[in-house]
Amino acid sequence: MEAEGIQHKTVSVNGINMHVAEKGEGPLILFLHGFPDLWYSWRHQIIALAALGYRALAPDLRGYGGTDAPDSVSDYTCFHVVGDLIALLDLVAPPEKEDKVFVVGHDWGAKIAWYLCLFRPDRVKALFNMSVPFGAYNPKFKPVDTWKAVFGNDYYIVRFQEPGVMEAEFAEFGVGKAVLEILSYRVPDPLILPKGNLFGHPPDAPVELAPWLSQQDADFYATQFEKTGITGALNYYRNFNRNWELTAGWWKSEIKVPVKFVTGERDLVYGMPGVKDYIHKGGMKRDVPLLEETLVIEGVSHWIHHEIPDQINQLIFDFFSKFH
Repeated sequence: MEAEGIQHKTVSVNGINMHVAEKGEGPLILFLHGFPDLWYSWRHQIIALAALGYRALAPDLRGYGGTDAPDSVSDYTCFHVVGDLIALLDLVAPPEKEDKVFVVGHDWGAKIAWYLCLFRPDRVKALFNMSVPFGAYNPKFKPVDTWKAVFGNDYYIVRFQEPGVMEAEFAEFGVGKAVLEILSYRVPDPLILPKGNLFGHPPDAPVELAPWLSQQDADFYATQFEKTGITGALNYYRNFNRNWELTAGWWKSEIKVPVKFVTGERDLVYGMPGVKDYIHKGGMKRDVPLLEETLVIEGVSHWIHHEIPDQINQLIFDFFSKFH
């Protein structure tokens, strides 16, 4: 897809082939997508920020789209994904030319961006993150076990744990349709996926697309995931507990790069128990001391950069402009 002058290439990084989309010249902005998304998540931001004097670069993360999807669940830890990104940066923005880059993340991409800043703050100039606040290591909070206790067995993250189970159910429902259902989920409540009644209506019922997804967008997403399957994307969730174990050595570590955090007031993550208190009562500022601002946008859902792209583009530009 060469829409609007966006260029595509495949590069070899960290033992895999990675598809990247890019446009523009200037300081590099690395855009990191979430689940179940693709580089295409950032189409509005790539075009806008390139026009404003940046080099916008958006990969398909490992397991997604045009990027390789290793077979083993254990190949999707935070270290593997951050390793991919450091190798990508070494290739497209070598340290001797551009030692630090701007980063924008959303959903799983936001989580990976936090890990990138935690492990390699020397490569990040500033971070604009959306939806998922920093999740500092907590020895008493084993993620999947905690969410299972709070939300039950049908909570989507719990349902995603067993390899092959959700793949089979999504295949029966239609992988492309399932992806569009999730991309159109815009209520602040936990996503519950009961077996046999995944999205609360029969598989043959048409998807009620979110207003910000055109039919062309829907066709692109559905086609991509029908082609690749969804195992690679689900494997990120299957590493929640493993990532928790692997990052024990970063207990009480701080994020030491400048950050702006933006979320929608109707984001399902913002609605999770404890998240509002962590964001607004000093917890996140303690863990992210260079947090410049947290912005909660009223009436906006989890898919914030799809839903209000112009506003998000302006916020990104205004924030990064401080660092020239």
